[in-house]
Amino acid sequence: MNQYYPEALVQKSQEAKIRAYCPYSKFRVGAAVLTSNGTVFTGCNVENASYPLGLCAERTAISKAVSEGYTSFKAIAIASDLEDRFISPCGACRQFMREFGSQWDVYLSKSDGSYKLMTVEELLPFSFGPDDLGARENTVGNSKL
Repeated sequence: MNQYYPEALVQKSQEAKIRAYCPYSKFRVGAAVLTSNGTVFTGCNVENASYPLGLCAERTAISKAVSEGYTSFKAIAIASDLEDRFISPCGACRQFMREFGSQWDVYLSKSDGSYKLMTVEELLPFSFGPDDLGARENTVGNSKL
């Protein structure tokens, strides 16, 4: 996906939603994150009987990317079964996305594939991030920035 097509990213998030493990809420969510070099990682929500241990789709997709050495992102698309409004990331996911920058695109979608474009900054204004701690770029490992 070297050429950046928002519709294709939204479609991948919808496909990821199908694999959601949500026996308790029955609320399926999928996400597809686009790295700076064009690689796409998908994720879905994974619930747990111990509710706080569940994982959101956004954090699953980003964690998959990071575990493969990718920490620079262009965009993320989020999908659910909502028909009447755009799915929006929870506060924890907004902060999790912010860890990797504030100026990347977030596509909030509806079940019909329509979407609304925002940035991480718009979703989490006046955010706290690595720069506030004086964090430096990860120079250990084989990071594919």
